[in-house]
Amino acid sequence: MIIMSRRESRRLHIIHQALARQITQTAAAGILGLSDRQLRRLIKRVRTAGDDGICHRSRGKASNHRIRPKIKARALKLFKQEYADFNLAHATEKPSEVHGIAISDETLRLWLNEAEISYKKHRAKKHRQRRERKSCFGELVQIEGSHHDWFEGRGPICVFMGYIDDATGTVCGRFYDYEGTMRLPWTA
Repeated sequence: MIIMSRRESRRLHIIHQALARQITQTAAAGILGLSDRQLRRLIKRVRTAGDDGICHRSRGKASNHRIRPKIKARALKLFKQEYADFNLAHATEKPSEVHGIAISDETLRLWLNEAEISYKKHRAKKHRQRRERKSCFGELVQIEGSHHDWFEGRGPICVFMGYIDDATGTVCGRFYDYEGTMRLPWTA
């Protein structure tokens, strides 16, 4: 029995079509999004190793970058004894500095979950806090101007200025021939 992913199964189906000459190798490479050379290598591997040849060769093997079980056990022991009240970022920095055990906080998090050891979780900060409204009418007025041909050619092009009072939420608007609170001498 061969265990393969959906992607590998699709690749195998297309490769079998190319081997049976139902489609060209160039067309098969295009369908799979591979170069012609890569497809020829896969076809050669399927011919020599059979359908097993499509599967990744490192499947089921331990990673070359794995951390040794002794280091894992030592890191978990240190966490339980010395760093249980630290958050994950600090719990990985300290053993690296003091004990020479360099692991990522994600690795430590996975190990702690696997060993069912509780740890201090990072509390997400609120994205925004609501600002209190001002207490008096007119204390803060927010203004936005919008340039547009508001009268569709029946009048001058002007700017609509919208105002909102922060204390009361009162909204008003007015048309002006310029955008701003004071007319500058060079705009007249």
